[in-house]
Amino acid sequence: MAKKKASDFRYNTGETRVPWAAVGENYNADDLMSVVEFLMQGSGAAYDKAIAEVREKVNALSKVSAPPMKLSLDTKVAQVEEQTDAYLGTTGSTFVTNCTAGFEIAYRYCGIGPGDEVIIPAITFIATMAYPLAVGAKVVFCDVDPRTLNLDPKDFERKITPRTKMVVPVDIGGYQCDWDEIMRIAKAHNITVLDDAAHGFGAEYKGKKLGTIADFTAFSMHEVKNITSFGEGGILTTNIDSFRPYMKRCRFFGTTFEKRIKNWLYDVELMPGKYEPFVALNSSTTEIQAIGLMNQLSRVDAIIAERAANAKYLTERFAENDAIIPQLLGDDEIKPTFHLYQLQIDPAKAGGDIQDLKKKLEVKGVTNIPHFGPLYRFSLIQQLGYDVDAIAASCPNTEEVFYKRFTHLPIYDLKREQLEYMADAILESVSEMQAGK
Repeated sequence: MAKKKASDFRYNTGETRVPWAAVGENYNADDLMSVVEFLMQGSGAAYDKAIAEVREKVNALSKVSAPPMKLSLDTKVAQVEEQTDAYLGTTGSTFVTNCTAGFEIAYRYCGIGPGDEVIIPAITFIATMAYPLAVGAKVVFCDVDPRTLNLDPKDFERKITPRTKMVVPVDIGGYQCDWDEIMRIAKAHNITVLDDAAHGFGAEYKGKKLGTIADFTAFSMHEVKNITSFGEGGILTTNIDSFRPYMKRCRFFGTTFEKRIKNWLYDVELMPGKYEPFVALNSSTTEIQAIGLMNQLSRVDAIIAERAANAKYLTERFAENDAIIPQLLGDDEIKPTFHLYQLQIDPAKAGGDIQDLKKKLEVKGVTNIPHFGPLYRFSLIQQLGYDVDAIAASCPNTEEVFYKRFTHLPIYDLKREQLEYMADAILESVSEMQAGK
């Protein structure tokens, strides 16, 4: 039987006559089997036989083992953070509930609120702009580079005002932004940079991993990303030396066990922000999430390599028709993660736009989804009083590429014949468009 160990105040008291357990209700063998059956689904006689054998072994194991004394923010969370630091070349990376929680810590550090402006690319996920909108700040939509769909540095510089506090570039599909130019502009205007690298874990820019370039970088470990921590999770890193020691405390209310108030177990402090201190909230992560992420992190390079090989195949195939603008593959300086395969077409050469191509691909059974719709087109932007037509006019590349030029293709966990079929279907569909069919 595994020996119990004392933990922090939540609450395991170790060996004592009347203990207080850290875990209110432990998971048992039946609970574990429910997880096994969820993660390894199947049917049929062979599956039923295998599950019965596993259940027998798990029940036997339960009789000679003890449950964990902690389920959140314990040694496994610390281990995955150490593993992440070793991989990225960072210090103090912080495992949080999701990428959005990482954004929130960065936004709160900057004290974003009414009267402040935050510049974000017009094409990204809603999470990028949710916090500033929620606290009454103004979101300024930046146009995108028509080739990469990332934030256009020239438009970023044009849209800076005295109220601009932050810029949030997004590495769409795992292809890196123009980081040299973005950081140069931001530094010149004292603007904090938050890299929305939700798609970018493992990407490298000029010899540096994402996570080591911007003031803050937030990665997503959501279920659809290249690697995941059992469906949800995020990593936040910072290059702000003075704030790095507080990152993990920002994940749990600013709590410190190094200080105590009278007759109590800990103290809670304000966290130091760029302009003024702030109150931290809760974005704690679990030991199970950490275990899942550790296992997937150990094979992330192999995952990216497989995605890169598939992208290379598609890009080479699409060279057969100059109406198709394929995914950029990177080079010695730009090493993407290939979370998505970005496909574009030239409407003038293709004999139609991307909406025409999407319809043909749907008929042929090829899944494709453009990531993402222009954020200013959501109803809440108009409901908050933004002039949507004026924003659209200020983002001509966004309007052009989303409605006429680009979509994204699946790139991972595909059989060779599926890749070949997808390439054939796209080439055939564009040829049909060019022929007026």
